[in-house]
Amino acid sequence: MRTRTLLTGIVLAFLTTACAAAAPNFTGSWKLNTSKSDFGQFPAPSSMTQTVTHDEPKIKIAMKQSSDMGDMEFERDYTTDGKEYTHDMRGTPMKSAVKWDGDVLVITSKGKFGDNDFTMVDRWKLSDDGKTLTVNRHFASDMGEMDNKLILEKQ
Repeated sequence: MRTRTLLTGIVLAFLTTACAAAAPNFTGSWKLNTSKSDFGQFPAPSSMTQTVTHDEPKIKIAMKQSSDMGDMEFERDYTTDGKEYTHDMRGTPMKSAVKWDGDVLVITSKGKFGDNDFTMVDRWKLSDDGKTLTVNRHFASDMGEMDNKLILEKQ
């Protein structure tokens, strides 16, 4: 019986370590590939870069984007434990939380534009070679839903 308990403990410790090691690290400078991305009904930005510093469970995201609507920059610090953070995006108050879903990093943000509540869920997936970051974005509001796919390449 003691051998079985010891063996079970060793197996569980191994599985826990293997699962923890499976989480990808997004650290790096990422550039949007507009030709491979899908923006749905919205126009693509002319450029976008993200610089990510990821030291699990901390993740810092610095984004710069240029588009016909102007330039936008922001920097966010999160932890991947699901803790909610309050920030603003172009003057719009938002709340965001980050957590893991297997090897996918999920960033859920909620806010309000005028009288319209919205939720935006970004699902970050790193390619096997670590050179491509795919962000599947789902946006839902009182006015409807929309999906985008952003393809970012490591620089």
